[in-house]
Amino acid sequence: MIRFLQLTPGDDAAVVRQAIERVVTRGWFILGPELEAFEREFAAACHAEHAAGVGTGTDALAIALRALGIGAGYEVITSPLSAAYSALAIMMAGARPVFADIDPDRLTLDPDAAASAVTPRTAAIMPVHLYGQAADMPAIVDVARRYNLAIVEDCCQAHLASCQGRPVGSDSAAAAYSFYPTKNLGALGDGGALTTNDSALAARAKRLRNGGQTDKYRHDEFGVNSRLDEMQAAILRARLPLLAEWTDRRRALGRRYREALARLDAVVVPPELDAGHVYHLFPVRSGAREAMQAHLQAAGIETLIHYPIPIPRQPALAPERPADCPIATQVCGEIFSLPLYPALTESAVGYVAAAIAAGPRTRR
Repeated sequence: MIRFLQLTPGDDAAVVRQAIERVVTRGWFILGPELEAFEREFAAACHAEHAAGVGTGTDALAIALRALGIGAGYEVITSPLSAAYSALAIMMAGARPVFADIDPDRLTLDPDAAASAVTPRTAAIMPVHLYGQAADMPAIVDVARRYNLAIVEDCCQAHLASCQGRPVGSDSAAAAYSFYPTKNLGALGDGGALTTNDSALAARAKRLRNGGQTDKYRHDEFGVNSRLDEMQAAILRARLPLLAEWTDRRRALGRRYREALARLDAVVVPPELDAGHVYHLFPVRSGAREAMQAHLQAAGIETLIHYPIPIPRQPALAPERPADCPIATQVCGEIFSLPLYPALTESAVGYVAAAIAAGPRTRR
């Protein structure tokens, strides 16, 4: 059986256990030295000046928007193809998500569609670096400058990714990361962080994550309770030095998949449009998705769909009166993800490709 992913610690098992024991022995579990150290180390890894650890990637997006003063009465343009949490974070901040369709190849926010979605109420653009490939940031930066908009990057699937040689997060007011266990850098529970080069924004984000406190029991503004705890911070510190090696392995497996699937007519592989792709997922498209997934399951290969429903068609978004995004809708009906994680072997990739070659021939 080729499982979709592996969540149990592997080559990092010893350092993860050491990190857990260190926190337990110290007896300090919230807002302590592990978090402070991780924030410094993660900011450096992201080529950012500051990082603020929070409870989830969703909270990182919402707190970043709030720290920028974006809330009720404002709109934020984002992608219709993502986990719904991207849009839910905008709603958590009090703003309205506005969806612009995606580029059919890159599968991220189309800059021209984003420009067409700008209204007098638009305050920010939130590109999502989906599946590990960065959105077209030079074009998005151009749109933001043209209309005087902030950029908050959703990097929840893009740890260490880059766009045209620049690390994701470099061209925005803030960037948000998730440490959900399935991510390229995952915790053993929930976790998130935002990065920024703005010291005032970082300070406000840290207040907002801790109930708006400036001193103990003094709350100067409405905040939330969303703090990356010491246990998860320590685990992430243990894993962070391994992330570059894990990323190289993901890229090597991505290349192997591309070579093996290049001549097949059973699936369409979205192109790699930037060498900074970090292969959080390896999606493919098929006009016979259900049949292909059933065929692969019968061959002992697990697959998942990321994502079956475009965000504008989620019932929770109905009150926001979202515009339809036909390209995203088509992609959501065809896309599914193949196994890809650092412990996967190249022989397993070859087996998956061979199984696809023997599967349904219908293309999109």
